[in-house]
Amino acid sequence: MTPRFRFEGIYTPVVTPFAPDFSVNRDALAEVIEWLISQGVHGLITGGSTGENYAQTVAERIEIARFTHDCVAGRLPLVVGTGAMLTANSLALARAARDMGADAILLASPPYAVPTDRENALNALAIDKAADLPIMLYNYPHRTGTMMGEEFLDRVGRSRNFCGIKESSGDINRVHLLARDYPHIQLGCGMDDQALEFFAWGAPFWVCGGSNFLPAEHVALYRACVTEGDFAKGRRIMSALMPLMRVLEQGGKFIQTIKHGVTMTGIDCSVVRPPLTALNKDDKRALDQVVRVLKTTIAEIGAGG
Repeated sequence: MTPRFRFEGIYTPVVTPFAPDFSVNRDALAEVIEWLISQGVHGLITGGSTGENYAQTVAERIEIARFTHDCVAGRLPLVVGTGAMLTANSLALARAARDMGADAILLASPPYAVPTDRENALNALAIDKAADLPIMLYNYPHRTGTMMGEEFLDRVGRSRNFCGIKESSGDINRVHLLARDYPHIQLGCGMDDQALEFFAWGAPFWVCGGSNFLPAEHVALYRACVTEGDFAKGRRIMSALMPLMRVLEQGGKFIQTIKHGVTMTGIDCSVVRPPLTALNKDDKRALDQVVRVLKTTIAEIGAGG
């Protein structure tokens, strides 16, 4: 079955800048979007967990998605996240994505409920029917408690709309399974420290939170591995990126670290909504140091050093 849509390149799950009173800072969001486009990312995702969707109402998420859609103005593919605990909320988000003219939706398992593969597939197919858009699945069992297993994939794979999967299980055997047995569902990297392995197995896209503030460096790895097929160069870039990935994942401060990274670019994203709190000085210093070395190293690799 030919996919309805091809996901290719670096897809950035866009952060949501907030004002000190926790309202959405639209001006800063517009700045982030423009900067990402100028830096060469290939697609944007709104309403993901990196955008703090769990701390927003459905109405807010739809408003942010519409604003992002208007800012993008067709220059890049826009994927709208539909992940929610309530199916009714996911359906509302899916319909809104369809109505605003989004290019695709991001579809995760509903958290906490722990549905069976059959139940999860029926839920996904209902969301598919509501949106009738290309779908990027999001398999993240550590957050949702549910693995998108083979029965799930077999059931949803009957619809042409299920075009790709952001695989975030961390299990390299899943990469092998998806690449070999489900080639009609495009394999996408959702586990940053396995990006090189995903590309080696033919993944055409990478959804990476770090591209919010280091887009050119993430694009460099994609180009080396996918566009140029130069895995020797790719390994060097990946080695330079690994310290960043360790900083992002340590201590459960992923979103706060991403938002501080964006703030380092000159766009204020320092505010996070509760229950999260901003980074302390030591965490900021650690990220500053890693980013400084990483940017220099990858620039030298790109220049043939």
